[in-house]
Amino acid sequence: MNCEFTQAKLSFAMDLGQRMLQYGAEISRVEDSISRICRAYGAVRVDVFTITSSIVVTAFDAKGQPFTQTRRVGALVYDLSKLCELNALSRHICLTRPQDAQVRRALVRIDALPRYSFWQNVSLYIIISAAFSIFFGGSIADALGSALIGAVLCFLQAGLKKLNVNSLLSILTCSMIGGFGAHLLVTLSLADSAANVSIGNVMLLIPGIALTNAIRDLFSGDTISALLRFAEAFVSSIAIAWGFALPAALF
Repeated sequence: MNCEFTQAKLSFAMDLGQRMLQYGAEISRVEDSISRICRAYGAVRVDVFTITSSIVVTAFDAKGQPFTQTRRVGALVYDLSKLCELNALSRHICLTRPQDAQVRRALVRIDALPRYSFWQNVSLYIIISAAFSIFFGGSIADALGSALIGAVLCFLQAGLKKLNVNSLLSILTCSMIGGFGAHLLVTLSLADSAANVSIGNVMLLIPGIALTNAIRDLFSGDTISALLRFAEAFVSSIAIAWGFALPAALF
């Protein structure tokens, strides 16, 4: 079993770390996983710096030879099932130190794991919208209206994603459509309260995972990443508020 540290081993360690970050891991978990994998293959010192959009790693082998790589991290796609698989793979690598090709195959397998289908997402949007509308005091008519708009928002988000629309603009657009839809249903006497219809759709858009990870990063001492995540969540929340407030002002 080859335990010599090489650029290739640093590369797949960063591949794993990048995927963990994209799928929703906190910063400390990403840095710890990369560091442990590098040490398992013979690195004697590993310096990892990670923020929400970038990973920089410098590792030294037993001869003092430095290996440095930088990785730009793209848009986050939260998937906790794949994150769980990556955690398990990280532990397996540290315990058994498999060959490079085996690790690459495992990463490809995890990437290929199925996600929810489009129609499953539509069903979830409908259920979540209706449930939160009732939870916050809405009537059955409000819940049905919120469910209908939730389905429309799922189609809209899918279309905007195919067009590679900026995430902030996508959130603003969905919020405005959701707000106009709620007020239109009330105007047509198909729902009782635009606010109770809208609250179900708001819950589809709020950046809950980003805010949770920001708090976790803050308690882990990763202040820069925590502030970046807080800023992202705050800006997204402002976009949601503006999107739903504009139709309310017009109506």
